[in-house]
Amino acid sequence: MSTTLIDLDANVEQYFEVIVRQAIEARRVEVSDPAGQYLALLLSSYARGELGPEPFDEPLTFLLRDALESAGMVRFQRLRTIGDGVLYALGFFHGALTRRGADGGYVMRIGASAYEHASTMMRLGGADGGGHDVLGELSDHFDRFVEILTEVADGAMASGGHDDESVLRLYERWRRTGSIRLAQALGNLGISPLSDEGGVH
Repeated sequence: MSTTLIDLDANVEQYFEVIVRQAIEARRVEVSDPAGQYLALLLSSYARGELGPEPFDEPLTFLLRDALESAGMVRFQRLRTIGDGVLYALGFFHGALTRRGADGGYVMRIGASAYEHASTMMRLGGADGGGHDVLGELSDHFDRFVEILTEVADGAMASGGHDDESVLRLYERWRRTGSIRLAQALGNLGISPLSDEGGVH
């Protein structure tokens, strides 16, 4: 019996390039091509298991402090890891963070600050080669990139399984985000969510 090998790396990266582009268009935000590619690579790294959601078992301010007290490449990698982890967590798990008492705006400022410091290191070290400052863009428009990843997460949830538990999670996420995409997915299941206290029909 023969087996067919599939190039998962290429397929995953191409998949996320398309998904990120669709999310950018859906949210109608301006993002540079290099920043869009950065998001696609970030998501494909998570999908391949190269990165895992940051546990943040210490307060973010402590993690940022420790990163800033580091030097050289260790400092840069820690800063970028904080920025990436916060961006991913807010895009995919914002509700879980806020239910645990985290302030979304505060968490967003930590992520933006980490990217800003990493960007500064690249500029001062001349490592950007005169190219586009992607980390600076991520820092300056962090909320915009959270929106894009939220759209990606909503799309994944909307196209996922539709057992009772999945539908309940879909509805709960719609209640938190008010996502049009999630409302449409619920509508396709025969559920008409209402944005007021009326619940569902």
